[in-house]
Amino acid sequence: MPDRFVYVTYIRTTPEKLWDALLKPEFTKQYWFGSWQESDWKKSASWKLYGPEGLNCSGEVVEIEKQRRLVTKWLNESKPELKAEGYSLCTFEIEQAGAALRLTVTHECAAPKSKVLERVGMGWPMVLSNLKSLLETGAAFDIPLSQTPCHQEEEKARANAQGNAQEAAHV
Repeated sequence: MPDRFVYVTYIRTTPEKLWDALLKPEFTKQYWFGSWQESDWKKSASWKLYGPEGLNCSGEVVEIEKQRRLVTKWLNESKPELKAEGYSLCTFEIEQAGAALRLTVTHECAAPKSKVLERVGMGWPMVLSNLKSLLETGAAFDIPLSQTPCHQEEEKARANAQGNAQEAAHV
């Protein structure tokens, strides 16, 4: 059974607005820190996620049911160690919950002790909180990409690697 990360949020919006916000680049760029998706949004269509630094992930649309469910297969293209884990599966489910919508995002990966899931576990809460803010208030958080958890983690790793290299040079 694959490991998974699940995030549930409740958003006061319409199914149409949430669906558009999940798929349309003019929305995703606002809450996903400059990232956007490209696809024909049909079953088996190719899918790509781009960020300010270029192509992040590629894959395909596995399932699509307008305003209810979207399943995409992801392959991380930005880091060799993440790409080596193979494909992960990301499912967006939209359900009416009183005056709000319940959005459940489930990201699954078959790789044991997945670094991909570790990263999405840092990223999805911030991205989805930002999506909620955008849809409910009309404004997303003004947080630079460099301040997001994934980028901060990468900076720590780089600093540790440099420190270890300098330490080894002095031995």
